[in-house]
Amino acid sequence: MAKATFKIWRGDKSGGALQDYPVEYGEGMVVLDCVHQIQATQANDLACRWNCKAGKCGSCSAEINGRPRLMCLTRMDAIPTEEPITLLPMKTFPLIKDLVTDVSWNYKVNKRIPPFKPRPPDAPDSTWRMSQEEVDRVQEFRKCIECFLCQDVCHVLRDHHKMEGELFGGPRSMIQVASLDMHPLDNVDRLKQLKDELNIGLCNITKCCTEVCPEHIHITDNGIIPLKERVVDEFYDPVLWIWRKLFARKERKRIALPLRERLR
Repeated sequence: MAKATFKIWRGDKSGGALQDYPVEYGEGMVVLDCVHQIQATQANDLACRWNCKAGKCGSCSAEINGRPRLMCLTRMDAIPTEEPITLLPMKTFPLIKDLVTDVSWNYKVNKRIPPFKPRPPDAPDSTWRMSQEEVDRVQEFRKCIECFLCQDVCHVLRDHHKMEGELFGGPRSMIQVASLDMHPLDNVDRLKQLKDELNIGLCNITKCCTEVCPEHIHITDNGIIPLKERVVDEFYDPVLWIWRKLFARKERKRIALPLRERLR
């Protein structure tokens, strides 16, 4: 059995400190296995949130050696063990105890996003017509397991955002909007909310959220950037302003591409 030392944060919002825990680990073990071993043999009161241990519930998020990761997907043989392994709770959210943080703010923001509302059927048999490309586009976003690692690593949320005021919705909220707004049947306009309430303009596309996503969702390239383009088209594009003035057509919801691409 190999040996390693964990430095785990112990405490609550009133304060705390890192404590050392030596462990023995075998082949195939992950960080969460070691945490369970510590709970069973050394610290029965160590608070840790987990559920499936299969990388699908998103519960065991933490910062391992400074990097936001899922403990159940971080193999012990994939991280250096010569030095102590630092295990911290997610820094972006309020601390409850030890490795457990309060992520309820994310659900409050999610409730403010208008739900899916399909457009009227466009076929005589009361069904809809759409291309396979349109269907495939939103499937990637639905893989999100709400681990909130993208929210944790987002420097806007981590450094400048106060959880009581919705200054910036964060990558998770943007992906939620993308999964709805890019759906070929959705008929709700969320662009004003993206601009004024979720403040998508604060994102400067560092792609750090994409790097930590355990489901490998291309958050920035496939989600945030297309949404930014739609907001620009809707509120800042002079071509669109002239188009409205000249033709005074009733605006319809953009489904796939920004206006400038459709006019080519």
